[in-house]
Amino acid sequence: MTYFCDQSTLVLKGRQRGCYLITSEIEKKCYEALAKIRLGTCHLFLTHTSASLSINENADPDVRTDMSKIMTGLVPPKDDFAHNYEGSDDMPAHGLCSLMGVSVTIPIKDCRLQMGTWQGVYLNEHRHFGGDRKIIITIQGIEKTM
Repeated sequence: MTYFCDQSTLVLKGRQRGCYLITSEIEKKCYEALAKIRLGTCHLFLTHTSASLSINENADPDVRTDMSKIMTGLVPPKDDFAHNYEGSDDMPAHGLCSLMGVSVTIPIKDCRLQMGTWQGVYLNEHRHFGGDRKIIITIQGIEKTM
């Protein structure tokens, strides 16, 4: 058995507030590394504090809209936060980031991410416009034998 590890960075262009399915971008970025893994993990780490990563249903686009509504309901934009010099959406974005998290880990088996049929990876943008977002992708595991 041979251990393999690879790390790459995916930069996603800035987007408006919302939930964005990014599974295909992740798979495209780490295609070569995934192709080497028989059994392992894919760790995704978002290097920002006003957005988050999650795994959710990927089939119905209404899920994205509804999740955005849920997030806004949990932590609505307000002007009465002490930390508000970057805008009324900044502190709520930090709160949602803390609640939802900036990392996910997905099992890998036989060169494929092992998510359920209806699961996908989401970037959740919590700012009105948060700018470009950077995700560090770490692939590690046991290499497949030729």
